[in-house]
Amino acid sequence: MILRLFVITLCVMGIGLTARAQVAASITEEKPAYDEALAKRYGGDDNGMKTYVLVILKTGPKDAAIKGKDRDAIFAGHMANINRLADDGLLALAGPFGKNDRTYRGLFIFNVATPEEALKLAETDPAVKAGVFIVEATPWYGSAALMGVGEAHKRITRSKP
Repeated sequence: MILRLFVITLCVMGIGLTARAQVAASITEEKPAYDEALAKRYGGDDNGMKTYVLVILKTGPKDAAIKGKDRDAIFAGHMANINRLADDGLLALAGPFGKNDRTYRGLFIFNVATPEEALKLAETDPAVKAGVFIVEATPWYGSAALMGVGEAHKRITRSKP
């Protein structure tokens, strides 16, 4: 009985020492090398972060009234505007929300310094102009690496037939 307890104790201690060694190894692993040129290209500070402006698109007062070909044309313009802003480096990220009870329809994360600048850019959107969406803007501090999403997205998007 004492021998069995001794063996169990040794096993538990061995597991504990192995786990400690793994934790110590992960703590001492090298970080990826700092890439100053990439940080500058993306506008990152010493923490790899930067200020953006988050814009929430909400259902607008004219959403239900616009239908058919008019709606199709507005949304084609909406997508073209998103692509233009992204290509110009002004829009870091955009996308729709799933169904929700807050009338939230989508978001833009603009690569600008102030909500006022972001609202001016949002107002270039045909869906905003038409009243399909209304917008709210607030500053947001996030990873500067977000500026690389557009380039990566183009590389993982299949062409439409």
